[in-house]
Amino acid sequence: MRDGSDDPRQPESVAAVLKVFAILQALSERDETGISDLSVRLAMPKATVYRFLQTMKTLGYVRQESDSERYGLAMKTFELGTKALPHPDLVDLSKHHMQMLADQTGETVHLGTLIDSEIIYVHKVDSRHMLGMYSRVGRRAPLHCTAIGKVLMAWEHPARRDRVLAGSEFKRFREKTIVDPAVFLDELARVKAQGFGEDREEFDEHIRCIGIPIFDRLNQPVAGLSVSFPTFRYDDSKAPQVVAMLRDASRDISTRLGCTRFPLDPPAPDNPRR
Repeated sequence: MRDGSDDPRQPESVAAVLKVFAILQALSERDETGISDLSVRLAMPKATVYRFLQTMKTLGYVRQESDSERYGLAMKTFELGTKALPHPDLVDLSKHHMQMLADQTGETVHLGTLIDSEIIYVHKVDSRHMLGMYSRVGRRAPLHCTAIGKVLMAWEHPARRDRVLAGSEFKRFREKTIVDPAVFLDELARVKAQGFGEDREEFDEHIRCIGIPIFDRLNQPVAGLSVSFPTFRYDDSKAPQVVAMLRDASRDISTRLGCTRFPLDPPAPDNPRR
C-alpha cells in the first residue's frame, strides 16, 4: 500500500499530511504494528515512519507498547472519531446506563452504530467476570449475526435497509450463523415483533447477546445497546429482565436524543367513546 506522498509534484506539506494519514490508516487495520511492518506496507523508510510515529505519540494520537515497542492507535484518536458520529453526544448519554447495566448483569455491555454495511462498537463496559466477550472499542462486526446489527436493521426504513444489506456479505462464522438473506429478513421480522434482537452463538463461539435499538429525534434507529453473556452464564428465564433493563436505558437515551415517541413502547389505548 503506497501513500502517494513520494509524488514529486506534491508540495512537501501535502506529502507530510499524506504520510500521517497513511500511517493512521495502517494502524487502524491491526491492533499493534511494528515499524518494520509499517515501513514495508507503506513503502516508506523506517526513519520516516519512526519520526512520524513519535510525533503522533507526543500529541497523544498513537500509543507505544513498552514491552514490544509496537504501536497502536490511542483513545484520543477514537475520541476525535466520535465527533464525526451523527450524534456526537451518543456515547456520553449512554455511559451511565451502560455502567448500570454492567453492574446489574455482571456482563459486558456494548454500544454500536452503523458504518458502511457493518456495525462498529463505539463504547464498551467490561464484564466483572474473568470470562467474558472479547471485543474492543472500534472493532467492526457484521450485521447479520449480531444482536446490535439485527435491531438496527429491524427498525430501519425498508428502502435503506435493503441498500445496506445489498452491501453485506452473509459470511458464515459459526454453525448457527444465518447466511441466507431471505431467512435473515424473516429473522428481522421476528426481532421487531418481539421488541429485541438476539445473537444465539452466531458470531462468537459460546456467546449469547441481547440487543435493543436507540432512536433519534426522527424516531429512527441510530445505535444499538446490547448485553453479552457466555452461554454457561446465560439464563433464558432471566432474559425478560435484561430486555426490560435495556428498554428502560434505551428509552431515556432516545428521549435525550430528541425521540418523541419511543417505538418500543406499546401504542397508547384509544380514548373510549362517551
